[in-house]
Amino acid sequence: MTKPLQGKRVLVTRAQGQASQLAAALLHAGAEPIEIPAIAIVPPSSYAALDGALAALKDIDWLIFTSANAVKVFCERALYAGVHPAAFALKIAVIGTATADAVRDAGMKVALIPPKFVAESLLEEMQPLVADEHVLLVRAQVARDVLPDGLRAAGAHLMVADAYRNELPASSGAKLRELMASEETMPQAITFTSSSTARNVRTLLDAAGVKLPPGIVLASIGPVTSATMRQLGMTPTVEAKEATIAGLVQALVKHFG
Repeated sequence: MTKPLQGKRVLVTRAQGQASQLAAALLHAGAEPIEIPAIAIVPPSSYAALDGALAALKDIDWLIFTSANAVKVFCERALYAGVHPAAFALKIAVIGTATADAVRDAGMKVALIPPKFVAESLLEEMQPLVADEHVLLVRAQVARDVLPDGLRAAGAHLMVADAYRNELPASSGAKLRELMASEETMPQAITFTSSSTARNVRTLLDAAGVKLPPGIVLASIGPVTSATMRQLGMTPTVEAKEATIAGLVQALVKHFG
């Protein structure tokens, strides 16, 4: 039986080590995933804020994670410091099911997942809950200020701790130039799983002197990523209804089906 994405070459631009879930889902749908990471996950400039927050974890009411990467680094630093987060009465809020799964895998419970997997939706849910509460936000070093600004405005005592940085992989530009050099190797679609991915793909394309052909499908995981893509001159062809890997693949299946 023919699969819905049979014969479609799809570029996966997630960070190395994170691309496998998307690649596997595409492969299951019949596509040929091509992995060229647009992001490298590296340590932040300093762990001082995160380590300080871990030392004061007993005073925290709400713990917020914006990504599975943030959960991973938080748990690694907690282990290094001899801190056991599951021992504290923390209310944990997350953006997205993947982040929630990472929290549960670490032995902690999730108290709040917003209906939409974007910062604005989480903020809307949390605004009535955080007045005079001590809140720890663990996130990427460079991120939008929607959450911290909104939480402070709602009366939260907020600590922000950088867990990681996103960098541009040095070798990806040459790989992208080679991929886009001919119709035989060029993908039919490119996936974008974050605003950072979109910005880095744009940088890589410009540095490689590559212009996207008009017919290529640009697939966005959600509205925030789509907005960034438009700002960069890459209008999304499709956008996932739910900001998940499964939602992104389903959007491609619907488009090509």
